[in-house]
Amino acid sequence: MHSSNHIIKFADDTTVVGLISKNDESAYREEVSFLHIDGSTVEIVKSTKFLGVHLAEDLTWSLNTSTLTKKAQQRLYFLRRLKRAHLPPPILTTFYRGTIKSILSSCITAWFGKCTVSDRKSLQRVVRTAEKIIGISRPTITDIYTTRCIRKANSIVGDHTHPSHTLFTFLPSGKRYRRIRALTSRLCNSFLPQAIRLLNTQVWSE
Repeated sequence: MHSSNHIIKFADDTTVVGLISKNDESAYREEVSFLHIDGSTVEIVKSTKFLGVHLAEDLTWSLNTSTLTKKAQQRLYFLRRLKRAHLPPPILTTFYRGTIKSILSSCITAWFGKCTVSDRKSLQRVVRTAEKIIGISRPTITDIYTTRCIRKANSIVGDHTHPSHTLFTFLPSGKRYRRIRALTSRLCNSFLPQAIRLLNTQVWSE
């Protein structure tokens, strides 16, 4: 096994994690091209579900967002039923947070930054529909993502044992964090660069 790859074994699952540097995926591809367990070749699939997130082979997020959108839309039916039962907005809001917002924001820091405009609009339509039913304005899906990113980033900054803690380093001024150099849009829109940008934006606005 290449030093950049690691095998993580769970109770009922095994995951191969690889560090891809300078867009060179050869070591990881070589590792996963021919996996065998007890003499049987492991099937290569176009998508899989990992920790509640749908991962596609091309690393796009349309499958994940469409699945979440469909699931959240189904919950809107029950929100409408509660509205027809004349429940007050605070109760409707609690239901929305627990059964709809929780779906839309599931692991949102991992995938939302790389979503297409079309996917973001689909997610936001669910939020707008819930707003109309409840009768109270709710945070947009982008606001939810921003809040979660900042919260997660602050958690990492405050945890010296976190593997990503060392990536949050101050510039000589001691006020802003050093940006992560991203040569691809995929990396630029991923969590760490986005989190650092949001933290720096906070400092700038203050």
